[in-house]
Amino acid sequence: MSEPVNPLPPITLSEENGVRYLHFGTSWIQGAMRIDDPDAVELEYVRQMMAWLLFNPQPWHIVQLGLGSGALAKCCHRHLPESRLTVVELNPAVIAICREQFALPPDDARFEVLAQDALAWLGDAANHGSADVLQVDLYDDKAEGPVFSSPEFYQACARCLTPRGMLTVNLYGDEDIHLENIAALTEAFDAVVWLPLVDEENLVALAFKDSPSMDFAVLRERAQAIRQQTGLEADKWVDGLQQWMYC
Repeated sequence: MSEPVNPLPPITLSEENGVRYLHFGTSWIQGAMRIDDPDAVELEYVRQMMAWLLFNPQPWHIVQLGLGSGALAKCCHRHLPESRLTVVELNPAVIAICREQFALPPDDARFEVLAQDALAWLGDAANHGSADVLQVDLYDDKAEGPVFSSPEFYQACARCLTPRGMLTVNLYGDEDIHLENIAALTEAFDAVVWLPLVDEENLVALAFKDSPSMDFAVLRERAQAIRQQTGLEADKWVDGLQQWMYC
């Protein structure tokens, strides 16, 4: 599962129409925050990555691989006060800029940001079986596709989940990249589903160690509760799951 080591890219920012964007030295957007509402989740694909809430509304431990602009971390920290959250980010400069420019909260008893390689965290036996939810959003400055996409990578992710744990992953790229990752996920997990494309190339997949029930009446009720709790449009996730099931 070893990968070539590349120099860490520079961190750059831009602002447009009241939104601050994170870049890795290129025009590709690595994260965003609405300046006058820093806790809101600005990008739709990032909102979709919270779709695991439909199946586990109160996880004990959430792990996020790749910090981005901190939107997912802030959403979990704010709306799930009983959950512990661990974020693994390779680049210390990303952590620093998120704290300075993207309102990322400081570490506390239930929130920790680690400056660590995702593969090292996954490979540590102490982390095996430790996460109820794993959120994966790992991209480099080229943003040509996920940094890791092999069956071995997703199997390492599965080992770090509890028996009924689940993973959400952002798959940015063309159809071949989507299909490659879906195939790799299917090798590692009991069930894999995905939501409709957003922004043309962002596909969010959900993978389950134990195949869940797809009772859409129950999911609709949960979506309403999620929307009341977080403001996230969870009913769209249920629509997307139905679209996936019946397409």
